[in-house]
Amino acid sequence: MRTEKAISPTVLHRHFLLSRLHSLAGIVPLGVFLVEHFYSNAIAMLGAALYDKQVKAIQSIPWVWVIEILFIMLPLLYHAGYGIYVAFLSKHNTQTYGYQRNWRFLLQRISGIVTLVFVIYHVWSFRIKSALFGVDVSFEMVSSHLLNPWIFAFYVLGILSTTFHFTNGLWSGLITWGVTTGPRSQEISSRVMAGVFLVFTVIGVTSLAAFV
Repeated sequence: MRTEKAISPTVLHRHFLLSRLHSLAGIVPLGVFLVEHFYSNAIAMLGAALYDKQVKAIQSIPWVWVIEILFIMLPLLYHAGYGIYVAFLSKHNTQTYGYQRNWRFLLQRISGIVTLVFVIYHVWSFRIKSALFGVDVSFEMVSSHLLNPWIFAFYVLGILSTTFHFTNGLWSGLITWGVTTGPRSQEISSRVMAGVFLVFTVIGVTSLAAFV
């Protein structure tokens, strides 16, 4: 007779800590950066001059590269790495158990992969290439990049994926950290996150349109 191998308390404790760090990395440093990024891009709706001024203000922050590495890149690498680990090892029961949480779990993992590809492309296009070739990010640069309809469509997909991943992750994070423990509070949180998702998506796509 075959028996299931028991998971040791040490492994469970380690998984508990890693999952909490994964959730925290997505909410605090990356979530704050996402809000700031949406705000900076939304300034494009006010005109090229104000957008260029905002970009220069950010790039003139002392030790901006150190800040980006410590508070954006390292949390992103951990959040993405552990998220991929969970995505490939976890079982999705959407066909057997068609509950909302199972679908949220599956869509969270799919959106995480799409968002990671989008972020890598975005960072390469506007951060790494600009640093390697000494080209400053500007309204004109972003505009010429987004004039390609395929790239524009990819950015719309990236915004939808990123905003869903963040808001759905925030919804589950509130449960993970014991903020929304009951069905009623989770339902309210779900509606609030749906509203945040809609607002972020509208702002993100409208900002894209402002460049073209």
